[in-house]
Amino acid sequence: MRISDLKVSISGIRGIVGKGLTPQLLMKFSEAFATFIGGGTIAVGSDTRPSAEMVKYAVFSGILSCGATPLDLGILPIPSLQIYTKEKKLEGAISITASHNPVEWNALKLIKKGGVFLYPYEAEELLDLYYQGKFRRVDNPSKIEKEPNPFELHEKRIFQFADIDLIRRKRPKVVVDPCGGAAAPFVKKFLERLGAEVICVNCEISGEFPRNPEPLPENLNLLCEAVKTSGADIGFAQDADADRLAAIDEKGNPIGEENTLALAVDYYLSNKKKSPVVVNLSTSKVLEDVARKSGVSFFRSKVGEINVSRKMVQVGAKIGGEGNGGIIAADVHTCRDSFTGMVLLLELLAWSGKRFSELKEDLPQYHMIKEKVNISFREGKRILSKLAEKFKDGRVDFTDGVRVDYPDFWFHVRPSNTEPVLRIIVEALEEGLANMILKKIKEDL
Repeated sequence: MRISDLKVSISGIRGIVGKGLTPQLLMKFSEAFATFIGGGTIAVGSDTRPSAEMVKYAVFSGILSCGATPLDLGILPIPSLQIYTKEKKLEGAISITASHNPVEWNALKLIKKGGVFLYPYEAEELLDLYYQGKFRRVDNPSKIEKEPNPFELHEKRIFQFADIDLIRRKRPKVVVDPCGGAAAPFVKKFLERLGAEVICVNCEISGEFPRNPEPLPENLNLLCEAVKTSGADIGFAQDADADRLAAIDEKGNPIGEENTLALAVDYYLSNKKKSPVVVNLSTSKVLEDVARKSGVSFFRSKVGEINVSRKMVQVGAKIGGEGNGGIIAADVHTCRDSFTGMVLLLELLAWSGKRFSELKEDLPQYHMIKEKVNISFREGKRILSKLAEKFKDGRVDFTDGVRVDYPDFWFHVRPSNTEPVLRIIVEALEEGLANMILKKIKEDL
């Protein structure tokens, strides 16, 4: 087995189906989780990958063998699963999704009581159980239960939060691309209930993703063209599990996930509540500018939804997220949620009276470059130390990999939690400077 075929970490288990990711490993990981939470009901939802059924029944077997009850929620966005787990006061949940990874991958994301991911120390305890194989066993397993309409709880929470009348007065024209993923059965009707005129591309569930599921600009050509030709006010792209959102302006141009988050946060602070803001260490400096403009405190956390949401709870923040388009509004739930993000941006359009391209131009402009390189863990640790030494005259932060700040640029280099790669992010006031810093870093790699 090649190391790239499977990744077992505190973020869960993730791999290529039929190579690293096997039914035996999936069942064992599910046994560890059912043992860790001590039984009870465990909700299970999935995205639309062709391997979902195989993975799901391996997960069911693991849950049943350890005395817990699997609740089959079918295809369901991960924020919907998290909200369902909290609202129904379940012991835990498992989402079967490899998120932005290609279709041949699948994964298990583990959710505890309250509808949030495991804290790092809890995930370490779970991994110990997994490797030791000491699971609680029962000789009289329960049965699989089902719930027909689990998305309704998510929609209800958002509609309590949203200014629906404001959106309906605008009646925006929206093109949405859920990539044939977990949002595909729900997103068109959701937006129509908000009062939008909706065109949906890549809404069919075929077992194959019609585009790369990561909502990066280079993957959104069909959506961009549809926005232009239809005369839409805005376009939205979701990833396979629907926790990330990318926005397209009325000219068919992606505004970038960092700006998607910035506009949502800016609107929230101006028109919902004044609140501290929390983002991760890899997120654009534009979020610092947005927080400063509203006169609120600003905090950074390690990369990862649980790290951001945990920091939000600690500092009393109601809004935050991650620069990959992961918008978190605690009024709905402390999870990344593309549906809540769409609501905030539609309210912003209606409230401002501006075109979406104009709203993007109102933000401070930075140049960000994101790259990743394949590298071993040992080499990654060595290189991080070398980078810190080379740029020691900057403000160095070792909270998560190494981040170094200067007045006119910053960079963050860290090992990925979901892929065997080193992630590199560089942001600067000038594009040429960003490229120069990236070149220096890659020379060391």
